[in-house]
Amino acid sequence: MEKTHLKPSEGNAWTRLTSSNWFVYILVAPLFLVLFAYVVYPFYQTFIESFSSDDALANYKQFFNFASPANIEALWTSLYISVISVICCAIVGVTMAFLLERYDFPGRRVLSILVLVPMALPPLVGVLSFTFLYGESGIFPRAFQHLFGLHEVPFSLKGIWGVIVVHTFTMYTYFYLTASAAIKGLDPALEEAATSLGAGRIRVWTKVILPMLTPSIVASSLLVFMISMASYTAPLMFGVERTMTMQIYLSRTNGNLDMAATQSMILSFVSITFLIIMRWYQNRRNYQNLSKGISVHRSEVSSKGMKMIATIASFIGTLILILPILVLILISFSVDGAWKTQILPTDYTLDHYVALFTDERTWRPIWNSIQMGIVATLGNILFGVAAAYAMVRLNFKGKTLLDILIMVPWALPGTVVAVNLIAAFSTENIFAFNQVLIGTFWILPLAYFIRHLPLVFRSTSASLVQLDQSIEEASRSLGATWWYSFRRIVLPLTFTGILAGTLLALVQSFGEFVASILIYSTSTIPLSVAIFQKLYAFKFGTACAYGVLQICLILIVLIISEKLSKGSAGSAI
Repeated sequence: MEKTHLKPSEGNAWTRLTSSNWFVYILVAPLFLVLFAYVVYPFYQTFIESFSSDDALANYKQFFNFASPANIEALWTSLYISVISVICCAIVGVTMAFLLERYDFPGRRVLSILVLVPMALPPLVGVLSFTFLYGESGIFPRAFQHLFGLHEVPFSLKGIWGVIVVHTFTMYTYFYLTASAAIKGLDPALEEAATSLGAGRIRVWTKVILPMLTPSIVASSLLVFMISMASYTAPLMFGVERTMTMQIYLSRTNGNLDMAATQSMILSFVSITFLIIMRWYQNRRNYQNLSKGISVHRSEVSSKGMKMIATIASFIGTLILILPILVLILISFSVDGAWKTQILPTDYTLDHYVALFTDERTWRPIWNSIQMGIVATLGNILFGVAAAYAMVRLNFKGKTLLDILIMVPWALPGTVVAVNLIAAFSTENIFAFNQVLIGTFWILPLAYFIRHLPLVFRSTSASLVQLDQSIEEASRSLGATWWYSFRRIVLPLTFTGILAGTLLALVQSFGEFVASILIYSTSTIPLSVAIFQKLYAFKFGTACAYGVLQICLILIVLIISEKLSKGSAGSAI
């Protein structure tokens, strides 16, 4: 009988491939290609466009022309707002984390839940609620004017400090989340040792506690600085005309694409410089806790006077935290055009909510945002998890470059990402499959994908770093393939980190406004732009109904994340 020569099985072929020295480059090549096509190439096109005038440096000379200082003033104002926002958010966020994690007092449990309420407020919706509450025509200024019979409102949020107040309220949660997680892990033995050596409370705080919080504070500072630099709605609402995002938007809408590109490059330089400085500061010292002590327990407030103060402060804090959402809900039932000079709306209706789900034109932005957010987030999962695994587990040439390329979108404001995409995809090219992407459905998911890829990457990386590599090695030594080990061991054990980054990216996509306002088309209007349009058409009820729905979508996502991760996703975020 003739012998039959069997070909190697597909499993053996896959094993040989995964064990090859070149397999790592097969894994990372698509990552480099995607980052080059949709981060580097658009950024390069914007860079080239900024030099596209007859005099290569004409746009930069115009930008720094002190005879016409609009751009210089815009740069200074953006920097000032961003730095002060970081400081204020750090003070509020770290203080709240310290109080809620270290002390037990009346109202603490309620506050610990409500302190995360601003996370459910997208930036545009948060600004909207503050405008209705504290703006020149807001509820509280009008109430005080009416109460004291004044000709003008006695106070209102406006100007730069109005912007900073809104930034502080909507962004302090980034510091709170990271600082509370760090405080939970602090070893009380360190403080006891410092106290036994004669250090006072202030010295213990500055020399022991704050240094151990530095990594979390630096990470939060980066995020708040980038979001503040990208802020568009708050300056617009509170009359701050000259910020970098406003200048870019005006240049873009006026058709001056060369200057928009120049402004984007300068804004990118500032943001990336801040990123480098903060990472350098973080890496100057070792902040690792080498002790084996247990984490600190909460101290109960025993003084009656302090308990009374804590109770009153908790009530005030609770009221401040829930008022923005309550006012949105109230105004969402008001009749459009009926609320003018009254303190509160006088006429109410359910029509806005009925229209959300029955009127096709009203429903379209909602469906657009859901579709585009899901598409972008699926891309974030695929490439974010792959990039995190490559950075943490694999050794290859170009690892530093990959880390830089992934961090670049983290440092770029939404306006810059939008201008980069306009410069790159207004014409046909190979990365757009020989199509013009501007004006199509796909340009917005692409912008969301670029902006939020670092969220999934960083969250997954943090989980992978904590996962002992010997678990994978043991699986491989027992005959499991790389893919089997990755699918059955790595993914389940890092699920919480992946889920946290994924849901945060999805939430951010639902609320993304700054990039959307520059690149949306009439057929792809997202929910955030629809809110903005309704607001400027004085349809406050419809705008707030949209805002309440957006908050509900975000809350649903966060609740699902807590259920799936058994309560640990929030801390991972």
